Amino acid sequence: MELGIVGLGRMGMNMARRLLKGGHRVVAYNRTWDKTRALEREGGVGVRSLEELAQRLEHRRVVWLMLPAGSIVDEFLEKLSGILEPGDLIVDGGNTHYKDDLPRAQFLATRGIEFMDVGVSGGIWGLERGYCLMVGGKEEDFRFLEPIFRSLSCENGYLYCGPTGAGHFVKMVHNGIEYGLMQAYAEGFSLLASSEYPLDLRKVARLWNTGSVVRSWLLELLHEALKRDPTLETIRGYVEDSGEGRWMVQEAIEKAVPLPVIAAALFQRFRSRQEDSFSDRVVAALRREFGGHEVMRKTSS
Repeated sequence: MELGIVGLGRMGMNMARRLLKGGHRVVAYNRTWDKTRALEREGGVGVRSLEELAQRLEHRRVVWLMLPAGSIVDEFLEKLSGILEPGDLIVDGGNTHYKDDLPRAQFLATRGIEFMDVGVSGGIWGLERGYCLMVGGKEEDFRFLEPIFRSLSCENGYLYCGPTGAGHFVKMVHNGIEYGLMQAYAEGFSLLASSEYPLDLRKVARLWNTGSVVRSWLLELLHEALKRDPTLETIRGYVEDSGEGRWMVQEAIEKAVPLPVIAAALFQRFRSRQEDSFSDRVVAALRREFGGHEVMRKTSS
């Protein structure tokens, strides 16, 4: 198949590369030309405008957005709605709030353009290992795009979750769980670090990942981070949140569903911006390992 990708950030670039490796034709647009040019060198088709993107795609056009959540998505949907034709399809693969999906789908429907929401997990490792895709929208559109999902994902790594918004809803919950898991590891290793015993935290992480009930990919990544920096002293324990944890807690309040662990993990991230701690350095290190998120490094005094 062929599709256009708008946005060649950490995720968008690697997804485009994986699709090229899967034999798909990728036409890419990015606001800065250097990344587009880099993808061209790897076999993609680079364009300098959304108009050119549409011109270089055959009907039925598919345009996949990998943009930050918020008004920038609306900005691009508005532009694309005046360029694409009835029957074309736009996919939002960013970390969008699922409640924003329905009005966007309704807006595009007035132009005859279809819309799908796809939650994407896998971070910077997705290029090599494949992504986990959570898909919302019309089932017939899901079937049409299934060759794309199959190429992007790891084995059994994509799921049609339901109508518009379902994909981003499932991704929101996924990321909230991620908050809680990381915080549990962070607190456990913080207590280990304060012990009077001469513990090698790298070896503990490796041990727990060998047959224990708390083994996980996150623990593998923590082991790798500790190998490079056993005390995480080069990382400031400042942890951002990208929105999904807040949305999940808000959703839980609206539905009266108790989420004490995830809510506490979210609030801990707020607290991390006020002071530095070992547990916060663990969370910051994990976000860097799985998602390539920037860490704030300590400055020497």
